[in-house]
Amino acid sequence: MTELTGDESLTSPVLWVGEKKGRDREDKPEYKVRLSAACCFSNKLQLIEHYHNSSWLEHGGSPEKATKSAFVSVIDAYLKNNNKYQKSESKVTWNDIEDCLILVSNNFSTQTSYENQTKKSITNKFVQEAMTEFLRTNLEIYFIENPFDAEKIVEQVLVNKRARESAEKQRLNIKKKLSGNIDIANRVQKFVDCRTKDTGRREIYIVEGDSALGSVKLSRDAEFQGIMPVRGKILNCLKADYGKIFKSEIITDLMKVLGCGVEVDMKKVKDLNAFDINNLRWNKIILCSDADVDGFQIRTLILTMIYRLAPTLIREGFVYIAETPLFEIACKGKTYFAYSEDEKSKMLVGLGDAKYTVQRSKGLGENDPDMMWLTTMNPATRRLIRVMPEDAAETARVFDLLLGDNLQGRKDHIAENGYMYLDQIDVS
Repeated sequence: MTELTGDESLTSPVLWVGEKKGRDREDKPEYKVRLSAACCFSNKLQLIEHYHNSSWLEHGGSPEKATKSAFVSVIDAYLKNNNKYQKSESKVTWNDIEDCLILVSNNFSTQTSYENQTKKSITNKFVQEAMTEFLRTNLEIYFIENPFDAEKIVEQVLVNKRARESAEKQRLNIKKKLSGNIDIANRVQKFVDCRTKDTGRREIYIVEGDSALGSVKLSRDAEFQGIMPVRGKILNCLKADYGKIFKSEIITDLMKVLGCGVEVDMKKVKDLNAFDINNLRWNKIILCSDADVDGFQIRTLILTMIYRLAPTLIREGFVYIAETPLFEIACKGKTYFAYSEDEKSKMLVGLGDAKYTVQRSKGLGENDPDMMWLTTMNPATRRLIRVMPEDAAETARVFDLLLGDNLQGRKDHIAENGYMYLDQIDVS
């Protein structure tokens, strides 16, 4: 245990040993149980293991129940007797203690009742009673003999408790924000829904800003295409913690509009994972941004948000990118659209000696509705790229590299690979 904790434990390890005699029932034979437990407290490590007759009890049983009962009882009594609780504060739970406890127990007895043939749990009533009293008595004595350690232990338990309660409160607030139908009483600002309720047809266009909202609204098919504008640049969800993420109204509004909840693993709030793909309100989630540096950044940040909060949407192929044209080429009364420098060059070669004009496309907010419908929204003529990572681990690595905290790694990547993207640099 000393090797495990090193210098990072709150208290030094202690070893308790004892022996008791009793029986599981009046009609059962009396037997002895030799009890031993080593424990210490840490704010960085957590480990609890129970052994009986030197065999590991993976599922615990009687020793596990005894440990929970004894530690909660003693620590709760100490907090009450020393006025550590705030007014009307609830009592500590086993989870609050478990998070900072390192304990290994090993008991021996001649009578053993296993829960089943796997022998991963014992059910001896007397072992539970004996161990509860054994641990309770030794912990009470330890607190009396080591008042400084006792203070450190209960303060850490209170920190765990209040962190858990704060996270639970946050979870309930998030759940409230993300749940419920979107109606007059529960409206998301500037969200434009479509008419059909058939989720197999519904599409949501996530666009940047109010100007794009107006243009897309005039261009869409209101029967099956909804719109959600993003106000400003979204938070980088790879760098931010969950508390900061869910304080962002933009993010909570987006997730509420999607309807499927979030996939979040928070140690203090084990049941926050409210994600349910069956509650997704859309068949296609389409990211639609300007074909410039700012537009690409907004698109990347939205993708990062989905990757962090609902990665299943990407894995299952619900997320798309709408390619918007970079150039308009007018020739002999016709208009052609090029989506890259390379595509523009090939089109100009194809036009030969004919007279033409080339204009860089305006932002989405300035596009003509007919042109927007033709190039970006008409299912028959638009270009959609499905975001479908084949290698989740590689995707995670690239996202972390480009948007995480590894500044040197990002510099090295640009130095080695930047030349590949020179044609995409916006120097206008």
